[in-house]
Amino acid sequence: MKIISYNVNGIRAAINKEWFAWLQATDADIVCLQEIKATPEQILDIAILEQLGYKHYWFPAQKKGYSGTAIIAKIEPEHVEYGCGIEEYDREGRVIRADFKDFSVISAYFPSGSSGDERQAFKYKFLEDFADYIAKLKVDYPKLVISGDYNICHKAIDIHNPKSNANSSGFLPEERAWMDSFIHLGFVDTFRHFNPDPHHYTWWSYRAGARGKNLGWRIDYHMTTIELSENLKRAAILPEAKHSDHCPILLELQF
Repeated sequence: MKIISYNVNGIRAAINKEWFAWLQATDADIVCLQEIKATPEQILDIAILEQLGYKHYWFPAQKKGYSGTAIIAKIEPEHVEYGCGIEEYDREGRVIRADFKDFSVISAYFPSGSSGDERQAFKYKFLEDFADYIAKLKVDYPKLVISGDYNICHKAIDIHNPKSNANSSGFLPEERAWMDSFIHLGFVDTFRHFNPDPHHYTWWSYRAGARGKNLGWRIDYHMTTIELSENLKRAAILPEAKHSDHCPILLELQF
């Protein structure tokens, strides 16, 4: 079972960069998308997904050209849940869940706090509410994969310059502490489960040639509940894919 998560920073822009050809080459079973910035009606070539064998489920933000998540899958889910039941996050299309026979997958797009204090406060509230939501959800859905853009670097190893970014949103002590507490709810950071080495990132600024110099941040994750630990086969970052300022991340599960 091959699962990919990808913040595409606008699905229509990604499609214009040969995203469909890339998707076909990956042969992924499930793809979680974030920051789709479009409604299904705005995606002119959406039928190509069906030609490639994918069912597709979209949860766009109410605000046009902003945020939004989606899940596409070659296996039809038993159920799709749009949103987490909290209006201020659901109107931004931040959480969608698909339930399959052996596990459930969430595509999540955590808020960024980089635009100022108001959005940073919104981000902190989201983190608190999301942890509460997941703690309750995993009682009924113990085999969970939470894939997406968390907009947080967990440890110094996950960011190219931890000293100069010590006061940057995405690497603040409170955000990193939240990641600790979230993992302690019973989750595995699957990339770190397999890969302890530094200099692996999933997002790069468009400025100053950051990607070419690999001056990045690891802010995209496949988190799984510990109940799926024995099913973990492989996790990887796929930096060669360049449809966005993020790159996709891969998780393989074995059942």
